[in-house]
Amino acid sequence: MSPFAPIDRWLAPQSGAARVGWLGQHTYAHRGMHGGGRVENSPSAFAAAIERSLGIECDVQRSRDGQAVVFHDWDLDRLTGEIGAVKARDAAELGTITLTASGDTIPTLSKLLAQIGGRVPLLIEIKSKREVRFAPLCFAVRRALEGYRGPVAVMSFDPRAVGWFARHAPHVVRGLVVTEEGSRTLSGQFRRHLSLWQSKAEFLAYDVRDLPSRFAAAQRSRGLPLLTWTVRNEELAERARAYADAPIAEGAGLE
Repeated sequence: MSPFAPIDRWLAPQSGAARVGWLGQHTYAHRGMHGGGRVENSPSAFAAAIERSLGIECDVQRSRDGQAVVFHDWDLDRLTGEIGAVKARDAAELGTITLTASGDTIPTLSKLLAQIGGRVPLLIEIKSKREVRFAPLCFAVRRALEGYRGPVAVMSFDPRAVGWFARHAPHVVRGLVVTEEGSRTLSGQFRRHLSLWQSKAEFLAYDVRDLPSRFAAAQRSRGLPLLTWTVRNEELAERARAYADAPIAEGAGLE
C-alpha cells in the first residue's frame, strides 16, 4: 500500500456511486463532436454530440464582464478572424464573433446548458493559469449552473479551482485533470497527491498517454471514477478500455 493512501482517503474521500457513478457510463466528445466543418467548442459540434447521445466535454474561461464563455484558447487568433485575449471582450461581443469557416459564434456556458437541456452529461473544464485569478471564473460557472438539472461536473488542471468548488459549491461534482508529463519520480508522485488533497477531487481525468499509471490505478481502486483524454484513435481507445472507466475522445477515437 502507498504511504499516501491514508491521507488520500482522509483529504479526498470517494463520494459513492449515487453521486459520481454516472461519470463512467458515457463516452465524452472532446470539445464537442468537431471536424467535418464543425469547429471545436461550437454549438454545431455540441449538437452533433447530442444527436449521437455522446457526453460533452467543453472548456470555459471568463469574459471581461464576468460571464463564463465556452472557448479553449486564451486568445482569439487560432479559431476566429479576431486577435487578442478572450478576457478583454464582453460576452455579448464574443457572441458576435464567428468561429473560423463556420456559421457559429462563441457561446456562453449558459447558452450551452440551454442547448443540452439535460439530455447528455457535460464536463466543464475550467481554464486556469498562474497569472489569471481563478475564483471569478469559478463564481461565473456556479452562477450559470444555478437551477440546472442535468448530469454535470467541473474539472481543471488547477487544484485551486477544483478546491474552490469543494468549499463554495459542494453540490457540484468536481474532478482533477492530470498529466504526468513523464514524471514518475517520488517528487512527481508527491505533487500529484498534493494536488489531489488540495482539490478534494471526486474523479480524475487522466492523460491517456500516461496510462497505465500507479497513481491513477490507486485512486480508481478506491472508488474515484477515472476518465481519460484525449482518445484520438483505436490504439488509445483500447488503452482507455483497459485502464479507465470512460474516454474523452475525438476524431477516430469516437468511431
